[in-house]
Amino acid sequence: MTTQQLHEQILLKKSFLCVGLDPDLTKIPPHLLETEDPIFEFNKAIIDATHDLAVGYKPNTAFFEAYGIKGWVSLQKTINYINENFPDIFTIADAKRGDIGNTSSMYAKAFLEDLNFDSVTVAPYMGKDSVEPFLAFENKHTIMLALTSNEGAFDFQTLITNGKELYKQVLETSKTWKNSHNLMYVVGATKAEYFADIRKIVPDSFLLVPGIGAQGGSLSEVCKYGMNDKVGLLVNSARAIIYASKGTDFAEKAREEALAVQKEMEEILANK
Repeated sequence: MTTQQLHEQILLKKSFLCVGLDPDLTKIPPHLLETEDPIFEFNKAIIDATHDLAVGYKPNTAFFEAYGIKGWVSLQKTINYINENFPDIFTIADAKRGDIGNTSSMYAKAFLEDLNFDSVTVAPYMGKDSVEPFLAFENKHTIMLALTSNEGAFDFQTLITNGKELYKQVLETSKTWKNSHNLMYVVGATKAEYFADIRKIVPDSFLLVPGIGAQGGSLSEVCKYGMNDKVGLLVNSARAIIYASKGTDFAEKAREEALAVQKEMEEILANK
């Protein structure tokens, strides 16, 4: 999916919502534990209930890898289900990979080719040769960690070196890498006050924004400082939507939560 196609889907659905799929067997509705593949059944129900309200889904691979081979099979079934039934949905493998040379090439192949995700999240700490193998995939996107929503982000990302915050240097340097037009960036919703400066560096790039809902980020603040002329935002919500209920009505309640976010986004887009 190209960024233009993604933008078209945002306008069509009046939504820039991305639903995070973080399946935890200790949190999903108990009745699903009796099925052959509880993780896939949970994901499928959430997708079926929200696909018209969301433009993207972001499975966090840790929540699948934790269950070994069975979890990986569930991940494959989940991405196949989305690709086969909802090809206009943007898919993100939230894997946060990052290594050099052949290792990154194999990570990229695993997620962008074999599993056929539209994008994958990466950590840039090891520099360009850990990211460029992902960028080599045509019509695929590499979503690089820039300024994250967690408390520990201040340990390194906002440190000033040579008179400038490290995250700004990371953003500026990444623009010089080969195929950097395939880059998107992760910026946490809890860092809304930083969006204006980030937009000065990457005015046209899509930003994946986790942290609204359970983490306390403000959608209106994110949009105020982070939205560009083509929207340029994918705002992720996971726990607030997928764990809205542990009963047999969990999918219905997930839809209600997703609809509330979508309606807020629709109003923001209308005012924009």
